Amino acid sequence: MAVVDTNILVHAVDADSPFHSPCRSLVESLAEGDEVWHVTWPILYEFLRVSSHPRVLKDPFSLSRSWSVVRGLLESRTLRILTPGARHLDVANEVFAELPDLGANLMHDAATAVLMREHRIRHIFTRDSDFKRFPFIEIVTPPGA
Repeated sequence: MAVVDTNILVHAVDADSPFHSPCRSLVESLAEGDEVWHVTWPILYEFLRVSSHPRVLKDPFSLSRSWSVVRGLLESRTLRILTPGARHLDVANEVFAELPDLGANLMHDAATAVLMREHRIRHIFTRDSDFKRFPFIEIVTPPGA
């Protein structure tokens, strides 16, 4: 079980990215495979933001095209969306007590990290080194990415 971060999803659809092929292969294998994988709604919304941003992609997607990608991902029978549960407040308290220097731009990653800890998921497919700040998470970079 692993979470797939926004940057992997963006590289998977951005044909101009040097990481396109390995990220696309990863996402396709997860979407078509038998192993459960995860995203969060904020990751999906961030994908919508980044994939349609003209300063990020050379050929940015329209909202319709980006949403079509999200809808396609959601059709994967093995994809699960992590949501806060009954333990969320307690887990957030633990993480913020352990890492009191978190703040600013790290809060999006912190939200993902808290959900991962709450659901006992240790691995995240990402190219974002900020996740190294969370000692309970193991970063997995797709080979070649």
